[in-house]
Amino acid sequence: MKAYIKLFCEVIPLIIFFLVNSYDKVILKEIPLEGIFQATFYFIIVSIVVIPIAWYIDRKIPWMPIVTGAFLIVFGSLTIFLKNDFFIKFKPTLINLIFASILLVGLKFNKLFLRMAMSKAFVLQESTWKKLTIRWSSFFIFLALLNEIVWRTQSTEFWVSFKVFGILPLTLVFALLQLPLITKDAKKIENKFNE
Repeated sequence: MKAYIKLFCEVIPLIIFFLVNSYDKVILKEIPLEGIFQATFYFIIVSIVVIPIAWYIDRKIPWMPIVTGAFLIVFGSLTIFLKNDFFIKFKPTLINLIFASILLVGLKFNKLFLRMAMSKAFVLQESTWKKLTIRWSSFFIFLALLNEIVWRTQSTEFWVSFKVFGILPLTLVFALLQLPLITKDAKKIENKFNE
């Protein structure tokens, strides 16, 4: 999926989540849910709506939004119906640990899932894919731990802001920090072809 479509699928639902959580009493008075519960309801709805939009624009199945959306539907529904925000706050921890586990188990059995997902974007040596797999799995574990610390020690409002304005920028910065390794390896491969 094109980068801007992926960003659209991730950012729009998060922004709606943040806005509804912040302003629910002002703009959505007639809905019987309040705060994090109303924000979770709209988070689910918008996350479902962006999937066909992303497909329509790119004509490819947006697998990541579908996977994270499925988790959101389950954990968001539990949050709303049980009136317990534990589920929506724990969801990022679980998703990040699952992603890290998938990458590490794949690495153990010499299945580089990162390469499978990104091979159309980058042509890299196997050793570089392994380094990237280790880096990304470590980063996912870091995000899981960070999410646990933030939601267990801070207010719900702080956690919602952190989810929108903390996790996404951290992920973008981390991805940018991988570019030197990717660029260096891509140049090596290009030089081999040119010889």
